[in-house]
Amino acid sequence: MHVPVNEAKTTLSKLIEAVERGDRVVVTRHNTPVVELVPVRPSGVRLGSLAHLGAVPDAFLAPMTEDELREWDAI
Repeated sequence: MHVPVNEAKTTLSKLIEAVERGDRVVVTRHNTPVVELVPVRPSGVRLGSLAHLGAVPDAFLAPMTEDELREWDAI
């Protein structure tokens, strides 16, 4: 569906609903396509997610040894 800018400004909510239903919405200026409304797709990766690194070894959650603690104190 092609929609002029002035119509898009007054019917934005309806256009968003159309995009959510799967319709293609292109906003035009002087009959020239300038913008296409598209739904936001989840990226699958959350900010801070470590899933892409694979399994976390058990040692990662183990308490630090005395030597490791001394190294951290030295920093």
